[in-house]
Amino acid sequence: MKTTRRSSIKKMGIAIAGLFGISSAKAVTPSSDTKVSSNIVKDQDIPLFSGAVRHGNTLYIAGKGAHFEGDIKDHTDHVLKELQKELERNGSSMEQVLKVNVYLADLADYKGMNEVFRGRFGSNPPVRTTVATYGGVPGNSLVEMDCIAAVN
Repeated sequence: MKTTRRSSIKKMGIAIAGLFGISSAKAVTPSSDTKVSSNIVKDQDIPLFSGAVRHGNTLYIAGKGAHFEGDIKDHTDHVLKELQKELERNGSSMEQVLKVNVYLADLADYKGMNEVFRGRFGSNPPVRTTVATYGGVPGNSLVEMDCIAAVN
């Protein structure tokens, strides 16, 4: 049997990991406690992505945008309300959000977004990453957000 460089490196990595007591990683596969919310986005009748996926006690919410005319405060308020609806529909809440990613079409909107964002997640806010996107946010939204939350 021909041994390839890749398989040799893989075997060596497993051996080294074993020396340090590290076991091989196993792929996470959806289990019976994984549920996908009903709002699956389709492209030409083919599932494209899910609006929310629950795995165990963790809920992953896809990005929400605001696709209407308005300023950053209008868009941020709308996006946060959409996140809240999705969280509640799936058994969670704004107070249970662990991580939020914020995507701004223009970094100049950072202050205005923060004014609306502040206080929306209770007294113990989640960790957050905020970036300005190159080329804008899909659908001409001024802001898009996704999040990860705990579910009781």
